[in-house]
Amino acid sequence: MTTEVRTTVEDGVALLTVSNPARRNAMNLELSEKLVAALDAAVADPAVGAVVITGEPPAFCAGGDLSELQGADPARLKTVYAGFLAVAQCPLPTVAAVNGAAVGAGLNLALACDLRLAGPGAKFDARFMQLGLHPGGGYTWMVDRALGAQGAKALTLFCDVLDAVEAERVGLVWRRYDDDAALLAGAKELAGRAAAAPRSLIETTKATMRVTSGAISHQEATEIEVRAQAASVHSEEFRERVTALQARISKR
Repeated sequence: MTTEVRTTVEDGVALLTVSNPARRNAMNLELSEKLVAALDAAVADPAVGAVVITGEPPAFCAGGDLSELQGADPARLKTVYAGFLAVAQCPLPTVAAVNGAAVGAGLNLALACDLRLAGPGAKFDARFMQLGLHPGGGYTWMVDRALGAQGAKALTLFCDVLDAVEAERVGLVWRRYDDDAALLAGAKELAGRAAAAPRSLIETTKATMRVTSGAISHQEATEIEVRAQAASVHSEEFRERVTALQARISKR
């Protein structure tokens, strides 16, 4: 079976489907490399304003290829991680449409996205402790930011596994859907809202949010924002959208 990342673009949203059906979309070196290439192509496409990532049914991503991890040195591990690290570093908004098991590296892939949505078959399983494997790829940082200290330790140290209902309850996913068709439709609809904004604005705002989410004060955040906001005020996109809004208001 072919290992690939399929890309479709519609209404400004690039849908990337990771596919390694023989291994339930396990993230091996080949798939990781193809995910990086697909993301690079999406970012390079001026028609794309947001990215949705999902898995070939019935899984999202069933972890990493353990045979490739055995005996790996730090350089090789970074190559294995390259796919979801590219997602984490993507300048465009990213949505994980988790349609099945997200295990180990698959959980990393979901965590790397800005927003996580869950279908009925979603399952979130760190599984590092059971394998005798230390977490990698920034997992400990991402899971703590997603769930806080207690939730991060529940998933990681205590090996708790979350289904879609529990993941929504604890805030690991933003929204849960009753079927996979609704999941993909919901992911595209949310991503489409981001894609409808001026691309330069959405990229700058996401970059600003990365900086201001750190341990800084409200005043420092304001100083960071003010420069980017001043630039956007003078943009042609802002002028056109305000003019259109004023025209709609005047007709009421």
